[in-house]
Amino acid sequence: MPPHATALLAFDGSRIDGSLFTSVTDFARDTRWLNAPVALATNLGLGFLAVFMLMGWWKARRRDDAAMARALAAPVSVLTAFAVAEVVKRLVAEARPCRSLPQDYFVSACPAPGDYAFPSGHATVAVATAAALFLLDRRLAALAAVFTLWECVTRVYVGDHYPHDVLGSLLIATPVALASSLLLARLASPLITRLRVGGALRPLLIAHAAKTATAR
Repeated sequence: MPPHATALLAFDGSRIDGSLFTSVTDFARDTRWLNAPVALATNLGLGFLAVFMLMGWWKARRRDDAAMARALAAPVSVLTAFAVAEVVKRLVAEARPCRSLPQDYFVSACPAPGDYAFPSGHATVAVATAAALFLLDRRLAALAAVFTLWECVTRVYVGDHYPHDVLGSLLIATPVALASSLLLARLASPLITRLRVGGALRPLLIAHAAKTATAR
């Protein structure tokens, strides 16, 4: 099917909250000096979220087996939420705002016609990370929540998504990340217990002080 035909068949999300989207992109047009920093920061935010997951793993090395299982389950649950969101994205097939509202101002270049908008991939990863960390470390989860809010706002600012796209990410990623984290952690806990007792992976799963305490 030709690209233009695909675009015509795609769902028009501008009918939901197009006016709110336009208000945000009008603000982006009036703050052009912010465009480049925000466009860079919206991608860097995902890097900080990855660092938070690494910090959760590092801290879990001094905690019990269940905590380590949740730390290792976190990135897998994020990938699971992202995969589910991609399936939903294909099913809904919502055209990007740049195709439904071409007269608006856009910081980002318009993606290909088959690159749909609902839900937001960036927001899905951010929300899923915060949800997975909530089960592991509340302080890290609070930091992740701040970056998640940033991701949601900036995805609209740069013109890649409608507000309902990021809201959809919240509604999809939260239950998927929580459920998959809990399930994966429960399944992995017995293996983590065995690996922490001995083996090549033990230094990655338990800190030196925890090793000493176990040996005693």
